[in-house]
Amino acid sequence: MGTENPGRPNFPMRPSSTRFASAPPTMRPFSSSGPVVGSEASNFRPTPPVASPTMMPSSSAGPSLPPRFGDPSVPSPPITSVPPSRGPHQQFLTPPFPSTSQTPPTHAPPVGQPPFQPPTSQVSALPVSFRPQTQVLPAPMRSLPQTAKFPPSSGNVPQPSSDSSFLGPRPNFQQTFPRPDSSYTATNSNFQPPFGGYPSKQPAGSQASPFPSQQGSYMPPPLASSYPFPSQQGSYGPSPPVAAPLGYQLRDQMQHPGSAPNIGGAQSLAEDFSSLSLASTPGSIEPGLDYRTLPRPLDGDVEPSSFVEMYPMNCNPRYLRLTTSAIPNSQSLASRWHLPLGAVVCPLAEAPEGEEVPVINFASTGIIRCRRCRTYVNPYVTFTDAGRKWRCNICSLLNDVPGEYFANLDATGRRIDLDQRPELIKGSVEFVAPMEYMVRPLMPPLYFFLIDVSISAVRSGMIEVVAQTIRSCLDELPGFPRTQIGFITFDSTIHFYNMKSSLTQPQMMVVSDLDDIFVPLPDDLLVNFSESRNVVETFLDSLPSMFQDNVNVESAFGSALKAAFMVMSKLGGKLLIFQNTLPSMGVGRLKLHGHDLHVYGTDKEHKLRLPEDTFYKQMAADLTKFQIGVNIYAFSDKYTDIASLGTVAKYTGGQVYYYPSFQSGIHGEKLRHELARDLTRETAWEAVMRIRCGKGIGFTSYHGNFMLRSTDLLALPAVDCDKAYAMQLSFEETLLTNQTVYFQVALLYTASCGERHIRVHTAAAPVVADLGAMYRLADTSAIVSLLCRLAIEKTLTNKLEDARNSLQLRILKALREYRNLYAVQHQLGARMIYPESLKFLCLYGLALSKSVPLKGGYADAQLDERCAAGFTMMALPVKKLLKLLYPSLIRIDEFLLKPSAQTDDFKNIVKRLPLVAESLDSRGLYVYDDGFRFVIWFGRMLSPDIARNLLGPDFAAELSRVMLSRHDNEMSRRLMGILKKLRESDPSYYQLSYLVRQGEQPREGLLLLVNLHEDQMGSTGGYVNWIMQIHRQVQQNA
Repeated sequence: MGTENPGRPNFPMRPSSTRFASAPPTMRPFSSSGPVVGSEASNFRPTPPVASPTMMPSSSAGPSLPPRFGDPSVPSPPITSVPPSRGPHQQFLTPPFPSTSQTPPTHAPPVGQPPFQPPTSQVSALPVSFRPQTQVLPAPMRSLPQTAKFPPSSGNVPQPSSDSSFLGPRPNFQQTFPRPDSSYTATNSNFQPPFGGYPSKQPAGSQASPFPSQQGSYMPPPLASSYPFPSQQGSYGPSPPVAAPLGYQLRDQMQHPGSAPNIGGAQSLAEDFSSLSLASTPGSIEPGLDYRTLPRPLDGDVEPSSFVEMYPMNCNPRYLRLTTSAIPNSQSLASRWHLPLGAVVCPLAEAPEGEEVPVINFASTGIIRCRRCRTYVNPYVTFTDAGRKWRCNICSLLNDVPGEYFANLDATGRRIDLDQRPELIKGSVEFVAPMEYMVRPLMPPLYFFLIDVSISAVRSGMIEVVAQTIRSCLDELPGFPRTQIGFITFDSTIHFYNMKSSLTQPQMMVVSDLDDIFVPLPDDLLVNFSESRNVVETFLDSLPSMFQDNVNVESAFGSALKAAFMVMSKLGGKLLIFQNTLPSMGVGRLKLHGHDLHVYGTDKEHKLRLPEDTFYKQMAADLTKFQIGVNIYAFSDKYTDIASLGTVAKYTGGQVYYYPSFQSGIHGEKLRHELARDLTRETAWEAVMRIRCGKGIGFTSYHGNFMLRSTDLLALPAVDCDKAYAMQLSFEETLLTNQTVYFQVALLYTASCGERHIRVHTAAAPVVADLGAMYRLADTSAIVSLLCRLAIEKTLTNKLEDARNSLQLRILKALREYRNLYAVQHQLGARMIYPESLKFLCLYGLALSKSVPLKGGYADAQLDERCAAGFTMMALPVKKLLKLLYPSLIRIDEFLLKPSAQTDDFKNIVKRLPLVAESLDSRGLYVYDDGFRFVIWFGRMLSPDIARNLLGPDFAAELSRVMLSRHDNEMSRRLMGILKKLRESDPSYYQLSYLVRQGEQPREGLLLLVNLHEDQMGSTGGYVNWIMQIHRQVQQNA
């Protein structure tokens, strides 16, 4: 396979780092060690911008302006004040931008060149007061929204002629916790008064109050953040001071240092944060925190829009998400961030609806790349010298433009052929790579199946389901007619199959010498499927009956894995392993080592989660070297050492599918769907990935399922749209002098169609000198994705308790640092404050602590289940991971009872509920969906007619013995339609339906109640206790 940099054998080397090593107090937990310097560092140093003198935060003048906003070309704020338009839930002003009377120049200078700076005498000085004054009026005021014109974000992109309104998007606030059964009585007035399925756990000291009308009732109410950074240097202008209605507190005026003229009336400091009041009620020892006021992600993962709005040529966030869209300008500032500083990359994520990643073939021109840092041409490069040269946005080197790529520039410095150059206007493109990107002939799509046929596999029905699914997907395998296919089965011996096209049926060859494996007929074990189709179909049809009388209980898995490697090593490909028994013979045999209770809670506990035999990690290294990716399907009702087997998938870029106690009658549909998706989804073969970024910073630690080939090159033998990778940034220089940092992800791979492609994603982010800006532009979803991977990795070197404590400590330090930003200027008292962007961080941290890889101890999750969940979560994209951490709980009985309901209206009718037991009404029917399974909860007082329609004659039986199926009535069809739509929203996994009735223990507790993360369960605290605990610790050390 090829490398991303042909002819460049050496990559920048950085010292290796030990993850989770003990660090001095100034370092972030989980962080990698030390600053790293690349070997290809350039001598280019942009001129640092002029910054205003630094002030102490407590001074009236406030801290210094970030370099980005210290530009004298910034217009001064207008004197007039216009009240903003305010919706019923909007509590922020529109972002500060220059008024239309002070429109910046029509065209901005090219990126990398300083903007025009007029003489100082012609520019109004920026006010320097850090806290604006506000006027409090007796009643709200409304006016037309303010709009502003903006310069183009790049000198390279055509700009629309019309003005753009930069009003921040208003969040879709929802009722945080609906009044029990309120909607139920509204639509079904003939029912008796409502009562909940579980008693209220409201603190004794809290008073009953009307339910909030929006998500999270904060003190003060939540503030809708707006993106504070302009798209071009010199395009920012502070907004005028605005009158605020009584009881509302301004926010965005504090996002940038600057003052507003006093306009009389009462004056107070604006609060640039959200808060929760935790003061105790007088006369009570209970906290005064009402759980209904807590923030919850009831809308699921929301991709950051402000980042894209300010840099419209950035790639979509589903491909690349930064933990904060404001990059710190120094190592010292980054050390005060405490949360992970990095990115989550999903290079082959499915494109947004209605969009496609353009494929570009430069043909004879060759791919345009920087000759020093090897960055691919992208929307943020600038052209100079009448179009004959272009400047790299990563390293600032001037490169020559090839003659075939030359185009003249217009009066604004933009190429006249921009409309015909997607790579210059889109953040995501795909280049067709020429021959120099290949070091061997392109491999065909190859699928090899290694199937356990021991007695436990036969009895479970796994073999039959696997054979039927593979046969049904043969026509949909990518790469026809080049696709290759092969099979090996094993128990205590290894069975090879000759599928040469001239045969009428396959020939089985048995090898019983496990210590000296050899491959008989090596040229006929892998065949072209289009040529040997009849033989392959005959084999799959006969496979279940071939071993139906097998009574062999042994498993020579390690030897079989070695044999599969020997067969595949010439070409590479995807190896799918179906394993049902603990390996007991030959190389790689394993033993029971997860049932020693005395190990838990000791320093040796983490060894249970590590591979017992080094054979599997060594095999993973060999497989990766020969471009073989492994997916493992594990089936067993007994211990099978997923910690060891999963290592093979982890280091080959694969994944682990776990089906405990598999029975084909129960779990067969889940296996069929997930195996079919694995076989038919588009796959990138023999891939490598690298992510480049601006000078002074670099990615030094990577987290996910892959093999690190060099310091920054990820080897991915087979990658698809369902896999994501996380990485952390570190500083190579003490201070960043640029005002913008650029990131570029490049994935070089072989497409199933037989071409070598390069998928490129490019994004830009501002550099800031203000810690508050980093918090305001934080992306909770990306932060949680990184924290999750770091915590799971920590369980491999420490106790579970240590991993949970480390997670809580990072959240605690971040909130403490944020509180210190405002402790001098504001009377915080008993309030817990946090940035609006991180309002869900505490809840996700609690959910992560209660997730299967981290929760409890020995009795809380089986070792195999814990390890399988860890392997799965390490590879999940952001949206899927957050759904697993905070699942959906929806009520559906009202929808089923509506006379003319359509499943198409389901999304608009059903609302997600908080994960607390009080959300469950005894007369309701609920669906719990974590993306991997459905739990359908039948209330004790649910109408018998509903249960009879959905379950048929078994409606009164114990639900553990009942399978959900379609019945011939409208209500059953609606329920099945609802479940189908939920599955279609994310087809990467298939959710089986588990039925549970209220009060059926222990089934109800194990399937549902233990997953209501906001409730206290055993010794594990709930959401309110978690918030109180974090707040107390923040106050103690603030």
